[in-house]
Amino acid sequence: MNTEAQTYIDGVLSADRRLLSKTITLIESSLPAHQQLARKILDALLPHTGNAVRLGITGVPGVGKSTFIESLGMMLVGDDHRVAVLAVDPSSTRSGGSVMADKTRMEKLAVEKNAFIRPSPSGGTLGGVARKTRETMLVCEAAGYDVVIVETIGVGQSEATVASMVDFFLVLMLAGAGDELQGIKKGILELADALAINKADGDNVKKAARAATVYKNALHLLRPASPTWTPPVLTCSALEMTGIREIWRTVVKHREKTTASGELTQKRQQQNLQWMWSLIEEGLKRRFRRHPKIIKRLPQVSRAVQKGSITPTAAAEQLLFFLDNS
Repeated sequence: MNTEAQTYIDGVLSADRRLLSKTITLIESSLPAHQQLARKILDALLPHTGNAVRLGITGVPGVGKSTFIESLGMMLVGDDHRVAVLAVDPSSTRSGGSVMADKTRMEKLAVEKNAFIRPSPSGGTLGGVARKTRETMLVCEAAGYDVVIVETIGVGQSEATVASMVDFFLVLMLAGAGDELQGIKKGILELADALAINKADGDNVKKAARAATVYKNALHLLRPASPTWTPPVLTCSALEMTGIREIWRTVVKHREKTTASGELTQKRQQQNLQWMWSLIEEGLKRRFRRHPKIIKRLPQVSRAVQKGSITPTAAAEQLLFFLDNS
């Protein structure tokens, strides 16, 4: 092990926040030398990972995710937990930049000694979310954070991506927004380990209770993903700090049940396999596009597809088999 890699490893294991941040920056870098160094560091850190509660949180726009995560984080820090929050940011597909406002959105939690907030740019691809966020999660676990919260941007396919890397997936909902099931896809309901109606305070308390009934009925129509767990529907107010502890108890209860049945181990093993295959697919695509013969052939085939002189199906087949036949 070279000295540079060992400095990062020792820094992470001793929970040095500066070196933890530098290690994550290294993981997020696209430079080959940085990626190679990051792989060495991750291999060494791997035996120190896997003990944290991995919690994914998503929600419809305006649901108050940041306030909820801050309230939950503050409660957990108060209970002597060490909390890492990884916020999956939608990177701009034009500039490659991302919205890094999480620390300003969670001002109280950001200054806590036992909390660590890290925006995780997606790089414009879901694969980027999966690889960078998963690896960042492992580094945080090695640094001794026993609760890792992954927040999604709440749109598109990022929910499924985040659900595929956590132990418990919480979906935050709003009450009193007209049709209670509006804006929520069946697919997201199927991913949920629990639903929580946020902003159940003031005039909204009764609306939240009615919404909870609607969602419970909706969940009854779906087949539970786990034989030992039926997703509950809870109500809370992140602003008033009500119902937050009950949600955490639900996460703990789910962990106890799935650990006892062996489901948690099985789920994590399956997630690792899925991760491997997604990286293989991403790598194959990248290598394919970089191949000198494909680079030479692609413009001609692309023009033919645009002109309609060849179907996309035939063009794809031609390019895929071109390497074998040339």
